[in-house]
Amino acid sequence: MAGMKSIPFTVAKNEQFFDRLGDYIGDVFYDILPEQGFELRDEQIYMAFQLEQAFKHKKTIFAEAGVGTGKTIVYLLYAICYARYMRKPVIISCADETLIEQLVKEGGDIDKLEKALGLEVDVRLAKARENYLCMKKLDPLSEYTEDEEILDVHDSVPDFVFDQGISMQSFYPYGDRKDYPWLSDKQWEQIGWDPLKQCATCDFRHRSAQTLHRDYYRHAQDIIICSHDFYMEHVWTKESRIREGQLPLLPEAGAVVFDEGHLLEFSAQKGLTYRFNYQNITNVLTGYQGQDVREESLQLAEDIMTLHDDWFDLITEIAVRVEGSNRLEIPRNPKMIEMAERLEKMVQELLEQLVFDAELFTMDAYHTKIIEEYLEFFTYGLSIFLKDDEGVYWLEEDGDESSLVIMPRLVEDVLREEVFQKNIPFIFSSATLSQDGDFSYTARSLGVDSYESFSVESPFEYEKVRTIKDHSYTDDTEKFEGIAQQLQDNEGHSLILFRSEEEMQVFREWAQEKEWSFDLLFEGDKEISELVRTFQLNASSTLCAYHLWEGLDVPGESLTQVIIASLPYPPDDPVFKAKRKHAGNPYEEIDLPYMQLRLKQGIGRLIRTEHDKGVVHIWKQA
Repeated sequence: MAGMKSIPFTVAKNEQFFDRLGDYIGDVFYDILPEQGFELRDEQIYMAFQLEQAFKHKKTIFAEAGVGTGKTIVYLLYAICYARYMRKPVIISCADETLIEQLVKEGGDIDKLEKALGLEVDVRLAKARENYLCMKKLDPLSEYTEDEEILDVHDSVPDFVFDQGISMQSFYPYGDRKDYPWLSDKQWEQIGWDPLKQCATCDFRHRSAQTLHRDYYRHAQDIIICSHDFYMEHVWTKESRIREGQLPLLPEAGAVVFDEGHLLEFSAQKGLTYRFNYQNITNVLTGYQGQDVREESLQLAEDIMTLHDDWFDLITEIAVRVEGSNRLEIPRNPKMIEMAERLEKMVQELLEQLVFDAELFTMDAYHTKIIEEYLEFFTYGLSIFLKDDEGVYWLEEDGDESSLVIMPRLVEDVLREEVFQKNIPFIFSSATLSQDGDFSYTARSLGVDSYESFSVESPFEYEKVRTIKDHSYTDDTEKFEGIAQQLQDNEGHSLILFRSEEEMQVFREWAQEKEWSFDLLFEGDKEISELVRTFQLNASSTLCAYHLWEGLDVPGESLTQVIIASLPYPPDDPVFKAKRKHAGNPYEEIDLPYMQLRLKQGIGRLIRTEHDKGVVHIWKQA
């Protein structure tokens, strides 16, 4: 292919690619990188050999490598070389934006490799739709808003978006959320992508921000980086997009690397669901009533909205909160089922009315498409909800908003069929993929039936720099007093990890009655990256959190003590109940492995560099 980047080593006609690749990787680790000031690590050499076999034989491999092993450099080297060999990009799927930033920022791992090896790596980011501007919302809003900051966004939109006579060759990506840092999230909601807007029939479609960004990253020659959430959205929507004549969200990849791969299951659970916001159907049907339709259609839409409101009120009333989870359990209530059956029947009837109204040409095609697609989505979700034991469902509440979430089946079935049946290398990289070398829990939860695996210990001498102490308690007061003493003895410089938000709030209420010689910072009080930054800069402070069991990287004096307030067993929510239901021994197969992996991650927050040292306190109920 013209313009494709070349492999960074020569392969003669009588030579095999993987033989030359092995020689090149050896030169890089033994000669080139040490000359550039990189430390030669045996762990990297071993990991490189294992990954080479996975790429060569197109295997799935769990590459468990501890902190400080330099695992990112290894998989990046193979990803770049393999992408150029296969003439297809390698997708690197990361757990969150923090990990993506570590890869692509100036001075990050890709930048270091480029400078050390004299390479120019073509790496592009694939982001979720929520990150892009919606002209269908911004353009009409600009006609009447008095918000100068939103008007500034409209003024910055390229001319080609409005001038349909301009050649497509002059188009370029625009409209990324990061381009408008001055906007608040509330302002962005007014102009950002909206799930109720029908992109497929939008007159801005070929000039939209998300279309042009997608076209840009699809042409990456080396690496496409996305989040686990986005990768799972690609998996979930691929077939439907193809049926509708659209391209999948991501192009065909030569290989896929899952960085912090142990978190992929949670993104799969999030992505492979039907989500019904309380307000959505009301918004859709109100739009329908605004069209020129028959009286009987209007009345049916009104009846659906009334029944839907009553149904949601009942679900909210009977839903049971589960500690440690934002998923509220919904007991299978006969009245709730009867209302859902009536609702499904009425929505099906309205779909038939919609066809009749559209044939009368009283509705424009744009609104017809929006309403039809949402009602079909709604009825399909209801059909899963009504089939006993076919779906897993729960209620989520975010402020004043409620959403019914339905997961058609356990995600490992979907992943097994839609992802891991492909004949390409899949690389899982993380410091926590196994329990004492046993990868079966992670493999089983992801639907991976055949895999290779290895573990590489961290080069850090933990026994010299880290002390782990166990403590028992009989009630919260005894535990909190013990934690307070540990904080005072260490003069702050601590991270407290709680099993749940509820447990953290109980500690917070208790702590408010005490005097502290340092600041206590609590997750939720600020945007998370700003909170971590405050903790890092205020070296004597203590950070209290329930989400930061993984991903937090605070080296140095700010963090010399990790306190684990409770063993992190999984919550007793609908998803984990479903997993236990399908397990032979739920405690051994589900609860214990989950806890051990999370505990290992939490302990791993302490030692981030060879200069770190400190203590880990683990509290266990007596």
